[in-house]
Amino acid sequence: MDFNKLFSLAGRVALVTGGSRGIGRMIAEGFLAAGAERVYITARKQAEVAATAAELGERCVALPGDIATLAGIEALAAELAGRETRLDILVNNAGVAWGGSFDSFPEAGWDKVMDLNVKTPFFLTQKLHALLRAGAADGAPAKVINIASVDGMRINPWETYPYQASKAALIHLTRRMAARLAGEGIIVSAIAPGMFASKMNRAAEAGGDHMAGQIPAGRIGEDEDMAGAAIYLASRAGDYVVGSTLAVDGGWVNASLPSDFVDALGNPAGH
Repeated sequence: MDFNKLFSLAGRVALVTGGSRGIGRMIAEGFLAAGAERVYITARKQAEVAATAAELGERCVALPGDIATLAGIEALAAELAGRETRLDILVNNAGVAWGGSFDSFPEAGWDKVMDLNVKTPFFLTQKLHALLRAGAADGAPAKVINIASVDGMRINPWETYPYQASKAALIHLTRRMAARLAGEGIIVSAIAPGMFASKMNRAAEAGGDHMAGQIPAGRIGEDEDMAGAAIYLASRAGDYVVGSTLAVDGGWVNASLPSDFVDALGNPAGH
């Protein structure tokens, strides 16, 4: 067994949506460190995407665009098809959150979140299907990695109704897409990030020390944590992980007790 090849992305071509900042940038940088031939990143803000690509180096290519609409999705797919004959790794990371009270939550906010967080990953994968099949033709499977959230596994205290619903939907959509595409050599899986500092996760960005006390691992996530998980799923090491969602959260979902239960139980000495 060649350990270096097990986690290598040498020769692979990847696309990371929402790749200009936050979790998307962590993943793009990790793929480049693992030897990816090219990593395309996309997001709406052209200057921000270009700046990130320049910072990450010549193997990182900026493809700015708005994939919140089907027209934007089709434009991105056409642009990539004009540059590449195959796609080995697709990371559906672009997403949005919206908070509001139950009594006044707007339909516009609901639709925006559900469209980008659930509809876009499906239709972008659909439009890139031919390139992904070509990526799988060399004997190594192509990979689709959907970026969900621990909020799709366990509710949070904030009134982000469509965000939590959309991430739960994406986790189940990952299973359904995996069932359809595995036979074509396209492996679909997902990552559910926990607390990572980013503009979307303002609680982690603003209150890292406080949030760390709520996490069994004792800290919020770091760039290497997210990059490592994505490299694992994208590389040969993750070829047998099909339809699963990997929680990368320091134990928030699977190793912590609900706070109300802890408060009621107390913390007896020695326990």
